[in-house]
Amino acid sequence: MVFALISACMWLSCSNDRKPAVQRSLSERAVSRNSAPLEPAKNPGSKRVTIGFSVATDTFIIERWIKDIKVFSGAAQTLGAQVIVQLSAGGTREQIAQINYMVNQKIDILVVIANDTEALSGTIKQIRDAGIPVVAYDRMIMGVPLDAYISFDSREVGRQLGRALVKAVPQGRYLLVNGSVKDSNSYEVNVGVHEILDPAIKAKNIQVEREIWLNDWSFDETLEKVGAIFEETIAIDAVSCANDQIAAAVIKLLSERRLAGKVTVVGQDAELISCQYIVEGLQFMTVYKPIGKLASRAAELVMAIAHKQEHPPDVLLDNRSGTLVPSYIEAPVAVYKQNMDVVIRDGFHTYEDVYRNLGLSKPSYIPPP
Repeated sequence: MVFALISACMWLSCSNDRKPAVQRSLSERAVSRNSAPLEPAKNPGSKRVTIGFSVATDTFIIERWIKDIKVFSGAAQTLGAQVIVQLSAGGTREQIAQINYMVNQKIDILVVIANDTEALSGTIKQIRDAGIPVVAYDRMIMGVPLDAYISFDSREVGRQLGRALVKAVPQGRYLLVNGSVKDSNSYEVNVGVHEILDPAIKAKNIQVEREIWLNDWSFDETLEKVGAIFEETIAIDAVSCANDQIAAAVIKLLSERRLAGKVTVVGQDAELISCQYIVEGLQFMTVYKPIGKLASRAAELVMAIAHKQEHPPDVLLDNRSGTLVPSYIEAPVAVYKQNMDVVIRDGFHTYEDVYRNLGLSKPSYIPPP
């Protein structure tokens, strides 16, 4: 297993006229569904499968992606593969260069976490035209046929964010902070949030004071944009944050104004700091995505594709390429203070880490969900 960690040196500027719109999200979901689990791929020959794993993140220290890489690489190695990982801190040009590097290493299959889910389409077409299968991991790549897509149900993530907010603040003023305009998941989450909130908005129980989009999944960008809103008004009762980095930035801004814990904040990814905030009462909910299950299934899927084995999809999704994409979708879990044991039982975080700031000793019994 080879890990190539390359620091970001080039950034692709995002045009200001690239406006987010709900219609850009994936729309038609269920064409067929098969919930049977994949069987581990078996290598019928002596050739070792070489997997290229291109991971474009907003920073190197995203807790979520570190876990994905570790689990996927370990599972793939167990199944008989070599994994070449190229990790960058964002930038489509750099990701394209890294993908080309892996192609030159004679990879058998490419797995991609895209920096920009639309800008990679030309490169992915070239890769597939060269006979190398491509699997989109977590972020659907738009506008080009793919061999597979594997992720969580992002629209359900949005619904869970919306349900939590309506549960905590059935009447009040909301701020909606959406994710990166370069990530197709952002639009899916947004659709899910609005599915829950729109009836309450129409009934005038909820008033959306502001709804903004970010260029990247960025803590610093959130500080800047939400900070500017808070300079104008702090008359906000609830904040929907598209992930936990955004939520952490919002909580920092609220803390500076002595409002942390008084304004309901939700996010996704179950990052450690957000789990700590939840048990401390600063964040209301996070959406946990069982990464171990997803990454292990992804390794099995990739090996099955590499060996041309059957791998029935859960659903076929439209990525605007003219060809429906075989997709493998896992379910997210809403985590509150009351069911924090879910992430602990899964080994995603330890009890000691989650409750560290409260100084609580580990109980002898963790209740079931």
